[in-house]
Amino acid sequence: MRLCVIGCGNVGRLVAKNRGVLGVSLKFFDRHPERCFEVCKDDCEVSTSFDEFLEGCDLVVEAASPEAVRQYAPQVLRKADMVVLSVGALMDKELYGRLLRIAENYGTSIVVPSGAVAGIDAIKALKNAGIEEVQVITTKNPKALGVNVEEKTVLFEGPASEAVKRFPTNVNVVATVSLAAGKEATVKVVADPSVDKNVHEIRVKSKAGELYVKVTNVPSPDNPKTSLLAALSLIETLKELVKKQRIRIGT
Repeated sequence: MRLCVIGCGNVGRLVAKNRGVLGVSLKFFDRHPERCFEVCKDDCEVSTSFDEFLEGCDLVVEAASPEAVRQYAPQVLRKADMVVLSVGALMDKELYGRLLRIAENYGTSIVVPSGAVAGIDAIKALKNAGIEEVQVITTKNPKALGVNVEEKTVLFEGPASEAVKRFPTNVNVVATVSLAAGKEATVKVVADPSVDKNVHEIRVKSKAGELYVKVTNVPSPDNPKTSLLAALSLIETLKELVKKQRIRIGT
């Protein structure tokens, strides 16, 4: 299988390191191709043209930005399945509907990994009984949120669709939770100088029960805005997609 990755940052490097485990050939594309040459070494391809990049792709991973989803996903889905990490882009209802129609017409799929949170399988299950309320609280060090505050500060309170606009590279989890629940989450984003990890708290109220999950994640060494767990979640998702799973655990 040929795995094609948009973005040669932290996640792209991790995918390259796991090429042997995945058993795939790799091709990379980035607006800054020099990053890809650093990632690839001698064991994968780098394309400077997106049209060339898409040739022969069996599966495409977006590991770049919400803008990359908007710009490239329509073209990708006409040729291959796509794993989307910048999930906040899918909170745009118009874009979501457009991508869904393209996928249906071309027989392709969009895959969203669980990312930096736990409980996505339970949230999807609870949706079948009817979800009444979804709340997400994200707490990070101010540097990870790009602000300078000296005490614990609430930076944002509101709907997930607005949170992803305010923090497009910091709160993908709120989009993942909202999409899994089929109901837009109410979000609080907190900057706390006393924390050195990324903390996500999820509360879901359903007719079948209530769910509370708290995840305390180590930030990615190369990008403190995101959690190492998010990148590891991608690797596990790719294993399931590229290898035949004889025993499958979870929904």
